[in-house]
Amino acid sequence: MATIISTVISSLTAAVVSGVIVYVKGVRKENTAIKEGMLSLLRAEIIRQHDKYTQRQYCPIYAKDALTKAYAAYHSLGGNGTITKIYNETMQLPETAEEVKQ
Repeated sequence: MATIISTVISSLTAAVVSGVIVYVKGVRKENTAIKEGMLSLLRAEIIRQHDKYTQRQYCPIYAKDALTKAYAAYHSLGGNGTITKIYNETMQLPETAEEVKQ
């Protein structure tokens, strides 16, 4: 009788551990997909803001603030340095149209 109980407990333990491993792998895969999607969205937004404000030849302070936050999030999520040049170019733009005219 003890061997039957031991066998059942061992089987249940193995099943539970296997289930947890499968669940954790699924969660990791989903988190990776979410992270990659967020990186893609942040990258696209940084590029869009760069193009918009480079064309205008100035970037308002509120836009620079939003861009700084997007850039920080991008790098916190593991984004590479290719966006750094675009970010720096945008941040160097004047903050008002009047500054461009001077």
